[in-house]
Amino acid sequence: MARTAVPLSNLVGNGSLADPAGTALDATNDHSIDVSVTHPEELVIRVTNTHSSAHTVTVKAGGTNPPAWRGGQGDITASVAANTGVTWIGPLSSARFLQAGNLLYVDIETSHAGTITAFKVPRGI
Repeated sequence: MARTAVPLSNLVGNGSLADPAGTALDATNDHSIDVSVTHPEELVIRVTNTHSSAHTVTVKAGGTNPPAWRGGQGDITASVAANTGVTWIGPLSSARFLQAGNLLYVDIETSHAGTITAFKVPRGI
């Protein structure tokens, strides 16, 4: 089954961005983030949790070389606290996490409810 896409929210250099609503977490299909217009090193992921239990979010290590020649270092996991928890993940190494097609894969635990938002950090401000 296809992963649920998470669009990029562009942070504004020397400016502001209204807090985006984010994409509803999809624990059945998990998520992908298209980084073809940026790099994982310029990306920060915010995950919220509205469920009554803490949950773990996993950013999957990349596929075979190429693109992720350091994918053998494995996944990264982050815990999101129960009820109103918020966790920030990244920036991430493209050498470790980039999947074919310029994607990042983010897996969500069963019954984890909340949102995921991907923020592109501007360069050269």
